[in-house]
Amino acid sequence: MMTNRRRILWALAATGALAAALAHAPVHAQAWPSKPVTIVVSFPPGGDTDALARVFAEKLAARIGQQVVVENRTGASGTIGNAYVAKAAPDGHTLLFTPNTIATATLVLKPGTGAAYDVLNDFTPIVMMGSQSLFVVATTASGIHNMAELVAAAKAGRLPNYASPGSGSPMHILGEMFNKSAGTKIQQVPYRGSGPAITDLVGGHIHMMYTTLGPVAPHIASGKLRNLAVADAQRSPLAPDVPTLAELGFRDAEVGAWQGFMGPKGLPADIVAKLNGHFNEILKMPDVQARMTQLALVPVGGEPSVLRNRVAADHERYGKVIKEFGIQAE
Repeated sequence: MMTNRRRILWALAATGALAAALAHAPVHAQAWPSKPVTIVVSFPPGGDTDALARVFAEKLAARIGQQVVVENRTGASGTIGNAYVAKAAPDGHTLLFTPNTIATATLVLKPGTGAAYDVLNDFTPIVMMGSQSLFVVATTASGIHNMAELVAAAKAGRLPNYASPGSGSPMHILGEMFNKSAGTKIQQVPYRGSGPAITDLVGGHIHMMYTTLGPVAPHIASGKLRNLAVADAQRSPLAPDVPTLAELGFRDAEVGAWQGFMGPKGLPADIVAKLNGHFNEILKMPDVQARMTQLALVPVGGEPSVLRNRVAADHERYGKVIKEFGIQAE
């Protein structure tokens, strides 16, 4: 009888231990997704990043059978939303969709004005969704038809400044690199995003801008703006007639943009693999590719290492440029 009693006690103890172990098991041991997924965008609605995030959210929701919502957490050059994701639970239910500003945002902010995180160690790269070219555009009212005329106008004082979507942005970095290459001193006029900058550009309040193609394409088509050059190593397939800056003799002024998905540090490998697979399949969808073309993005995809390597390369390269020119967000 004593033996039976001991067996019962051992069984109860084992059951209790198993229950305790399950209660403290890592979150990722549960099936993913077990609840709605949130995609954080660190910039306001209306821009390329937000528009794309909503396309990808809709497609991902259909594939995983869970609601996928886009949440805009803006402020401090994107660092508020970025930091929120860095501190989120690494369970695959909070993701970040970000442009390449994440690689440099903390480098251009004044101390104490943004949220702190280590871009190389506090995130888990998932996939680079698309790449974007940066273009040099001028108003037709300026009378500038090509880059040679642009440089001449700048040196003559007839083109004193250019518009950018913000200090410390890739467009600002390109502006400083072009000035060094061309021997010009065109001054940045920073705006709070591309929208208001393009409004002033089309309105004739400023005559030059470094920008992605999507927001200005309608104005180029209407004849209000001219597309003068692209800051890529090769011509863009979306604007094959537009020469590169390097072709025109302006060296070391190559700056591009990209968009990608990241998760918090410690995101389990199995969840990363699932997300990477879903997003690579989404990139193959004709309607998604059509929308990306409208926004002037070229699909990239591939393994997480593609994004990881690009973040590290941009952080190192543009970090040196930021330090050299003293670039700082206001």
